[in-house]
Amino acid sequence: MATIPRNILSGSTNGRPLALAADSGTFTTVHTGPTTAADHIELFVYLSNISTSQEIVTIAIGGTADGDKMKIKVPPESTVLALPGITIKGDGGSGIAITAASTTSGKVNATGYINLIDAS
Repeated sequence: MATIPRNILSGSTNGRPLALAADSGTFTTVHTGPTTAADHIELFVYLSNISTSQEIVTIAIGGTADGDKMKIKVPPESTVLALPGITIKGDGGSGIAITAASTTSGKVNATGYINLIDAS
């Protein structure tokens, strides 16, 4: 029978917010997906803009090609649900990296959780 435990994002320390790097080629690791091919995760990521200007966050899932990226506008002094439970499957290797970067370094924080769907 499958179990579905909730866990913090692997890029976080004890569930604390992650300050995102500037979008200059260096992304912050938000979470690394499961390594077991039979496992899946539901990924929930919130972005909090602590500045007084709009920020644009790039989220990359599994790579840096255009097809791996999403752009999310985060209004000033606001929090948005950027990834509302998207499913990531284990890759049987080192896990798929979910990374993010913002227009300005240190102005957007990422928080969230995953539900690990363990098929074993």
